[in-house]
Amino acid sequence: AVDMFPQTSNLNIHPHNLQLNNVDEAALEAEVNGNWTPQEKALHEARLKAKAKRRVRKSSSRSESLSESLSGELADGDSHSPKGKVPVPNDRKSRTGKGRGLPKKGGAGGKGVWGAAGMVYEVEEPDVKDPNYDEIAQGDTVYATVVPELDERELEKTVNPIVQEYFEHGDTKEVQMLLRELNLGHHKYEFSSLAVSLSLEGKASHRELTSRLLRDLVGKELSESDMARAFDKILKELPDLMLDTPEAPQMLGQFIARAIADHALPMAFLDRYKGKVDCDHARAALDRAAVLLSMKREMVRLDNVWGVGGGLRPVKHLVKEMNLLLKEYLVSGEVKEAERCLRDLEVPHFHHELVYEAVVMVLESKGDTAVKMMCKLLQAFWKIGLVTVDQMNRGFQRVYDELPEITLDVPHAHSIMESFTDLCYQESVITKQLRDSCPSRGRKRFVSEGDGGLIKN
Repeated sequence: AVDMFPQTSNLNIHPHNLQLNNVDEAALEAEVNGNWTPQEKALHEARLKAKAKRRVRKSSSRSESLSESLSGELADGDSHSPKGKVPVPNDRKSRTGKGRGLPKKGGAGGKGVWGAAGMVYEVEEPDVKDPNYDEIAQGDTVYATVVPELDERELEKTVNPIVQEYFEHGDTKEVQMLLRELNLGHHKYEFSSLAVSLSLEGKASHRELTSRLLRDLVGKELSESDMARAFDKILKELPDLMLDTPEAPQMLGQFIARAIADHALPMAFLDRYKGKVDCDHARAALDRAAVLLSMKREMVRLDNVWGVGGGLRPVKHLVKEMNLLLKEYLVSGEVKEAERCLRDLEVPHFHHELVYEAVVMVLESKGDTAVKMMCKLLQAFWKIGLVTVDQMNRGFQRVYDELPEITLDVPHAHSIMESFTDLCYQESVITKQLRDSCPSRGRKRFVSEGDGGLIKN
């Protein structure tokens, strides 16, 4: 039987058997033509064609390896071309014998070549990941500090110390500088609401400073819309603020009126709430602001809405207030109320006037009641540190200096003064040196007869 599908290994062609294989193939073809079917014949012809293609590939690869070995031996002729041609310097043509003889990459490739003619290159940004990247050669490096935005909790912790410190120094420019260093973001308006809330719990001078701060911040760090949002928030929180400050609605109304007069709030702020307020406390605050604006319409600013600060009040007014304070104390005997009234005056540098007026009242009084009560009051002020040593000494020294004039109205002023200073020293109100410096009235003696009965000094 004839093998229909001969193995490929039996058909391998070797150079020394090339002629013999040709004869066998001719005989095999004759046999196939007589006995094989058309399908078998077509399949056999396809195999023969594939075999012939493999034969051509093997022969071409062997010829290339042979030519390369020969080119290495031709050193005298300096020929590296398979055709034996001498290469031209800077020749861009292919030297493998293949191709159409055109330059590589259209003349745009090779060493020292910048590209094809007419090619325009764009400026490339230096890549940081490039091994040849030089940071110093890129010019000056600018480093920017990124401040994270504060949330509500951090905002309150940061703003409270700034406002409390502002109540001490009163410098609005320093507050502006500190706000520029913070990244308040969309919580910027809450600075105004926190400042107003803190001032409601403080003194009248703190509220005056807060009104000035709001006036100076508008247009620089805050806008009128930010200020309006801040007062909207305070109006909503008014019931909670009244737990600590029962007078919060009246004070907030004064804040709103002062802000509108200082152009920190828009004039239409009150009009937005007409007929739209359900909270009674918020309505009372808005009514208070409307009344103040109608009364002060001709004034540019409501400068005295918080009263005049202690350091700005006239001396006569302060003396009158202190006299009234001492007289009320002699009637009621409440030390705490007297302390509160003295603190509200906010004139620690003028407390020597209180000491002076208290001692004069003792000299002009009748009985020992005023002596004991004034000693108790001065002792209380001394223990809590409300009246300092300097102010206490200065007040007593003023009485010492004016004692001769007081004696004209109070003949026994010297003896009363001596007993009062001794009592104050025993209660640790004054120092021993101040007690010893108390003037005493010298005795006057009559001369003997014959001198005319004149009194000698």
